[in-house]
Amino acid sequence: MLEKTYRPAEVEEKHYRLWEESGAFAANTQSNARPYTIMMPPPNVTGSLHMGHALTFTLQDVLIRYKRMRGRDALWQPGTDHAGIATQMVVERNLAKEGKTRHDFGRDAFIDKVWEWKAESGGTITRQLRRLGASPDWAKERFTMDEGLSKAVRKVFVELYRQGLLYKDKRLVNWDPKLHTAISDLEVEQREIKGNLWHFKYPIEGEADRFIVVATTRPETMLGDTAVAVHPEDERYKDLIGKNVVLPLVGRLIPIVGDEYADPETGSGAVKITPAHDFNDFNVGKRNGLDIINIMDRDARLTDAVPEAYRGLDRYEARKKVVADIEALGLLEKIEPHTHMVPHGDRSGVAIEPWLTDQWYVDAATLAKPAIEAVETGKTVFVPKQWENTYYEWMRNIQPWCVSRQIWWGHQIPAWYGPDGQVFVEETEEAARAAADKHYGKTVELARDQDVLDTWFSSALWPFSTLGWPDKTPELDRYYPTDVLVTGFDIIFFWVARMMMMGIHFMGDVPFRTVYIHALVRDEKGQKMSKSKGNVIDPLELIGEYGTDALRFTLSAMAAQGRDIKLSVNRVEGYRNFATKLWNAARYCQMNGAVPVPGFEPKGLTQTVNRWIAGALAEAGKKVADAIEAYKFNEAAGAIYQFTWGTFCDWYLEFTKPILNGSDEAAKAETRATTAWVLDEILHILHPLMPFITEELWEQLAEGRRNRLISAGWPEHGPDLIDPAARDEMEWVVRVISSVRSMRSEMNVPPSAQIALHLKDASPETLKRLDTHRDLILRMGRLASAEPLQGAVPKSAVQAVVDEATVILPLEGIVDLDKERARLTKEIEKLSAEIKKIDAKLGNEQFVAKAPEEVIEEQRDRRETAAQARDKLQKAVEMLGA
Repeated sequence: MLEKTYRPAEVEEKHYRLWEESGAFAANTQSNARPYTIMMPPPNVTGSLHMGHALTFTLQDVLIRYKRMRGRDALWQPGTDHAGIATQMVVERNLAKEGKTRHDFGRDAFIDKVWEWKAESGGTITRQLRRLGASPDWAKERFTMDEGLSKAVRKVFVELYRQGLLYKDKRLVNWDPKLHTAISDLEVEQREIKGNLWHFKYPIEGEADRFIVVATTRPETMLGDTAVAVHPEDERYKDLIGKNVVLPLVGRLIPIVGDEYADPETGSGAVKITPAHDFNDFNVGKRNGLDIINIMDRDARLTDAVPEAYRGLDRYEARKKVVADIEALGLLEKIEPHTHMVPHGDRSGVAIEPWLTDQWYVDAATLAKPAIEAVETGKTVFVPKQWENTYYEWMRNIQPWCVSRQIWWGHQIPAWYGPDGQVFVEETEEAARAAADKHYGKTVELARDQDVLDTWFSSALWPFSTLGWPDKTPELDRYYPTDVLVTGFDIIFFWVARMMMMGIHFMGDVPFRTVYIHALVRDEKGQKMSKSKGNVIDPLELIGEYGTDALRFTLSAMAAQGRDIKLSVNRVEGYRNFATKLWNAARYCQMNGAVPVPGFEPKGLTQTVNRWIAGALAEAGKKVADAIEAYKFNEAAGAIYQFTWGTFCDWYLEFTKPILNGSDEAAKAETRATTAWVLDEILHILHPLMPFITEELWEQLAEGRRNRLISAGWPEHGPDLIDPAARDEMEWVVRVISSVRSMRSEMNVPPSAQIALHLKDASPETLKRLDTHRDLILRMGRLASAEPLQGAVPKSAVQAVVDEATVILPLEGIVDLDKERARLTKEIEKLSAEIKKIDAKLGNEQFVAKAPEEVIEEQRDRRETAAQARDKLQKAVEMLGA
């Protein structure tokens, strides 16, 4: 017999261990079954499970368990990412506690330290994924720095170089002056800074007392200005285009150029151009053939390229001195307070410097063309479809991809330099030496490039490198291209697009057929979770409190396409109650002898209620399957929840109590067998979403089951299980009882009050149903009687329409209907006023323009809740009649 209470913690570890030991997660390369592949977005080896992980890995696991049950050879490829900067910083912080830096060890010894750390602490995230119930093929786990993947990285780098698609260039990058490396846009966070806008007067060459005013938030960069730009059509400055200004403090003559980048409506309409220290200015400089003067070093200190007075100063010290000196020259027109966004390194916390350096670049524009075409032609589709627009926007405006990083942990670039700087790009040092010997005609000293590759470079190869490429493996042949990628919108460009480019280029086919983009998990008010706000919800704490299944089901139930998830602990608690309801229903079935009957087929059933539930189960199973296939996880969760809690527990188990307590042994046997069969099917359909409780019940509800539920087949039921007559009859009973309960509730009828029910204008078929199911309707509606209406409708009565008939409940002496009408009308007026107030807010353009997205979303939710409540009350007023 099942324990009285379901205790998740006691069963989760047990079942996960048994699943893993039995090989239930493993794909089978030798299988004749059709393959189905999902590539796990590799979490950082430094990571620990957060709510975004919980969502994406739950949805992937739902898909993989479902497809496994459908008989597919399902591979969920796991692994972790070496996370270059993040991992290096963790290890450096550990060394700092010992008063040491990486430079005390040197590169090779430091890398050894990182590997030591990875061996000891790098498995945290994969252990936590196991707690989430994730079922990837752990035997195939990969790491972006393992030897096989490193081999793939080297080969791709060399081939791209030889094809002219990878090259070295001097361009601006996001430079982190603290970490001393270029970083990707994804590692840059914009912070709002309260600063100033300084307006400087630049003297026009040869025109005494004539100036052009430029405004800047970064006065120190003016020392590297090489032009002033104005709009070619700006009448104020047309006569100045082609002339020079004298750059204050420096004395250098720089031209005034006409360029559409200058906005006549912003500031003075004239902008200073510093090509070496601003991305927009860099482009203006390229268009206009301007000099590019790098005035900072890797620490963001000023170099010898500036006048002596400023050399060696930190950028912020230089800022103060430049402003003071400009003011002393009488060239400071004004200073305005100015709040603006300043990019900062998300790891170091310091302001990022656009800096001109030699870096390695991939010709992303060339690689992007076939990747754009693949989505345009439907080879790869995005779900929801609107994310294709984000993909196109990025890909059609793609810039060269900087792939080099100035850190030690990562894939070291396979390039070696000769004494004269000649570069030799090869997969191995031996091959580079051979190429150098041939080039120079003798043996020379080679120096390896010290940079490593951007983490996204190796991640871009993930769909094929993990399957063994560049070797021709059975896995590569069988599981590429993959079926679906499940990920967040924030890395469509950084990861999805780059996998598309690399997959098509090296494999000749797209890496995945579908890209499912899930939403963000926010707090219950719709705000983004952050440590500073103190609103972060820890998935592991929720698992400890409510069980893994409750969290998984919550995330699935809230994963509506295109809508962010507003997660509240109450929702998780609610779905824990759903697990409890299922457990209690299973205990009830056990206690009433409803145990699985081997070979039971739900065909030829004699009891209407049993034919109804068998058909309803078939319909629910199809709804769940269709929803999962369409990535509508919320609809899948909703369908199984409504069927299990509503149709099965609240209706069927109640409807069949008279049969189980009756004397018809054949009807009792059929009902017990049907009940057990339906419960078993529920466990199958619910398993992908709530794997632990379903596996535990599957094990306990029948003795001697050899197979585990994870390996069982998905229920396949055709339309022949649906008996339309039985369905219509039992659903009529449900509608009548629901109407009675609703009227009682809305009119505040005391639960103990036994009242009469009258049916008006009922058809002969309806009256026959009433006769058949009268006892059920009386018991479940708490009624004294249920009869056709004889004569006029009683005065103090409420009514509701069910099909062609009117259900009437006389309430004289039980409820004061005039008082109820007044109460309901007052509530409706109150809700209407609230809706009107919210509509006015949402219709106010200024409010909508200024309010944060989460505030607007909260207002919309409040309006929807109020409107639903008002509609419900209006229906209650309609029940009262005239």
